[in-house]
Amino acid sequence: MRELVDLSGIKNSGYMFILPMASAEPDSSIIWTRHDFDSTGVTVMPAFNFKKGEVPPADKLDSLRKARLIFIGGGDQERFMDIVRNTPVMDAIMEAWHNGAVISGTSAGAAVMSRKMITGNQMKHPGLESRYPTIEESNMQITGGMGFLQNAIVDQHFIKRQRLNRLISVSIENPEEVCIGIDESTAIITDGKEAEVTGNNQVIVIRNPLKEKKVNNGLIGTEGLQLSVYLPGQKFSLE
Repeated sequence: MRELVDLSGIKNSGYMFILPMASAEPDSSIIWTRHDFDSTGVTVMPAFNFKKGEVPPADKLDSLRKARLIFIGGGDQERFMDIVRNTPVMDAIMEAWHNGAVISGTSAGAAVMSRKMITGNQMKHPGLESRYPTIEESNMQITGGMGFLQNAIVDQHFIKRQRLNRLISVSIENPEEVCIGIDESTAIITDGKEAEVTGNNQVIVIRNPLKEKKVNNGLIGTEGLQLSVYLPGQKFSLE
């Protein structure tokens, strides 16, 4: 959090805008995000729970597009995208980004960063979202995210929740993407070309350079997957 604040420069001027829409309890998400960032010395943290189908208040959109740091809270990434996708809210976030704002998020707020977004839902095994026991064809649901990362897919809580099978499946079926698994209490800081690991734990990166997929009775396989485990302070390319 301190690194985010330093990157954005909001200690000197500007403010952070909190977007809680991924959460089923957005008001609580705002309260706890403000509580967490209190330790960084930030005092100006406007927030707003934009709702699906409602006309966004003009003053809130203006505040969002002028923010120097935007923080997207945790919850359900598809819930967030369902609210903002192809709306003035999304336009305001993108405008802030193009003007140099730091865009950040935790959990679901990390998953929405990529153009292709992993939802966590399993097409063949609904209800098993807490575990991913297979590597199967057409099982992982992929939808559109915000698109800050054009050629990467982000997974979260990665090592703690043992989500390797999920990301392997995604890599095999999306070989043109760099697949990034970020563990808890860990982050990547990126300009879209290079990423640096920060925090307490590791980041796993899977690449599928041969772009080959084999299918046998619904199971998928490939050869030549590249798996790297990066430690805090290390950098890796997203090219």
